[in-house]
Amino acid sequence: MVRIGCASGFWGDSEAGATQLVASGHIDYLVFDFLAEITMSLLARARAKSPDAGYAPDFVRIMADLAPEIQRQGIRVVANAGGVNPAACAQALRSRLQASGIALRIAVVDGDDLSDQLEVLRAEGLREMFSGESLPDKLLSANAYLGAQPIAAALAAGAQIVITGRVVDSAVTLGPLVHEFGWSWTDWDKLACGSLAGHIIECGTQCTGGLFTDWEQVPGWDNMGFPIVECDAGGQHFVVTKPAGTGGLVTPATVAEQIVYEIADPACYELPDVRADFRHVSLRQDGPDRVHVSGARGQVAPHLYKASLTYSEGWRLLGTLMIGGHQAAPKAMRVGESIVKRVQRLLNQRGWPDFTQTSLEVLGAESTYGPHARGQASREVVLKIAAKHAQREALELLAKEIAPSATSMAQGITGFAAGRPSPSPVVRLFSCLIDPVRLTQRVSIDAQDLGFEPQHVGQANTPIQPTGTHANEVADASSAGPRVRVPLLRLAHGRSGDKGDNANIGVIARSPAAYAFLCDWLTPQRVHAYFAHLVLGEVHRYSLPGFDALNFVMTQALGGGGVSSLRYDPQGKAFAQMLLDLEVDVPAAVLESLP
Repeated sequence: MVRIGCASGFWGDSEAGATQLVASGHIDYLVFDFLAEITMSLLARARAKSPDAGYAPDFVRIMADLAPEIQRQGIRVVANAGGVNPAACAQALRSRLQASGIALRIAVVDGDDLSDQLEVLRAEGLREMFSGESLPDKLLSANAYLGAQPIAAALAAGAQIVITGRVVDSAVTLGPLVHEFGWSWTDWDKLACGSLAGHIIECGTQCTGGLFTDWEQVPGWDNMGFPIVECDAGGQHFVVTKPAGTGGLVTPATVAEQIVYEIADPACYELPDVRADFRHVSLRQDGPDRVHVSGARGQVAPHLYKASLTYSEGWRLLGTLMIGGHQAAPKAMRVGESIVKRVQRLLNQRGWPDFTQTSLEVLGAESTYGPHARGQASREVVLKIAAKHAQREALELLAKEIAPSATSMAQGITGFAAGRPSPSPVVRLFSCLIDPVRLTQRVSIDAQDLGFEPQHVGQANTPIQPTGTHANEVADASSAGPRVRVPLLRLAHGRSGDKGDNANIGVIARSPAAYAFLCDWLTPQRVHAYFAHLVLGEVHRYSLPGFDALNFVMTQALGGGGVSSLRYDPQGKAFAQMLLDLEVDVPAAVLESLP
């Protein structure tokens, strides 16, 4: 049995996680996930300013503090903290450890950087995999997603700490499992099971009660337990848990919400090492704060790696004001419209072009709900003003003109004491597929190259076949009889996430009968109609009958996504909560089936 604990779900996560897992987790491996697509562009910008930057300095500080105890317990560490400069990250940590008299073997995994391939790729006509756009002229970052092979090789060579650049998030967990149990890179079901374990814990406390729909059931938010997976050599199942005595909650529902987080087709979750099928995953309680997970299946790995490239496209500004009093919401909207109109006139007087995009939202008046807003008369709202422009100076002008509204427009304007907002670069994401033979994946330990050669076992896409009918699929959804109007929340849990400009909402039914009803009622067309004010593209639905779930993928749903979007929720974090408020006329018999 191997116990792997994840101490970080993103760069900026609580530093208490690593300390908690080392002190009371009884773990064999400590893993960290620091990287997101936009994080790579930020780190690339930092490295451009200093050749010794470009990694997550938090990791070096955390490891330096915990190194004595990590060494004493024999815990091994895997982290993608290297960002765009894993060698510098390793050197910084090595220096800190040497100053403390601690000797730990540090490995570096790199070779994900595609910067030297860009001109060749441009000449070959590389296109964005979703929009079909051509490769931009200037890029901030260009990195392929590596898999678990180089991590396993580093551990096999004796590394006690493995620092990587861009790898898929689940690889920091799969690498240790392949190393410990000697799995083959063609043991597809085992690789899928290990990848699912990594996917569940990669976002830290999001699987131990963080973001849980039924939030009131989750104790101890101030001391949330970070996740641990217990895995064995069989590679058919594992257990999700957390350190004893910590806050949080581990149940099939909390784990299910994380499984559907930021995935698309659950029948073909493509990773560098395997195509995983999560449709028939089974979840059951295995004791307090312990969930047994089984049923992941795998097929041959894809022959291409996904890559994420980022580029700058002008500037954006986002500022807020609070407006109070009678008719606060319409006052706020008029204030926003007037500020934008004033600045547009000033731009014209200077001979500058107009904003390329503007966005006004009145938070507290349910602006994000569009036509589904309930129109309560709030006496306290927040006005969000955002705009894009090719010139930073135009947005600095907008920033200057926000505060003057407090003396020239509506009464009750406040909330500007923090000062003017500052323009920031608009960073766009360019996703594409890359042949891994273009990459020179490297593994070194203490600056000595291991001569690593990856096994290229992938094949072109082949359809994943169904694995049978799930027993809980109920043909009769009890549609007869009286109906009761309730919010979707009564029938299901939900979790939403983002990938670029696409958003997904996983909906997990609270009973098999509720799942059967939702399979019939909650169609892609109904979801698209509900989000029509936000979603420009199509909505696709996928089923996960193993734990009574549906996954909706909404394309062109986030106004560009990430820091390219002007929305207050550019990652769709509130989308699931919005959908769960949708009113449903449900058969009374289905309601009676709920736990």
